[in-house]
Amino acid sequence: MLRTSLLLAAAAFVSAFPISAAGAQDIDTCFAIADRVANGEAVTEADKEAGHKACQAALAATASIVQKSQIQEADFDIVGRPPTKPK
Repeated sequence: MLRTSLLLAAAAFVSAFPISAAGAQDIDTCFAIADRVANGEAVTEADKEAGHKACQAALAATASIVQKSQIQEADFDIVGRPPTKPK
């Protein structure tokens, strides 16, 4: 009985925070453009902009710290790292 209740509660929790199809598509686009840039392929500015927007949408759609880190690294591959402040 307790196990069933826990499973039902877990299922309700997971279904309350689904990853939308758009979120999954954004992640795929983000990683695909980042891979192309990292591999040295020619990527148009329009593709870079689309990749950057997809990364930003994917960041907003996920709550996973690990996934946010991976998406942010991919975005850095696309747009470059932000400048660091001199010490």
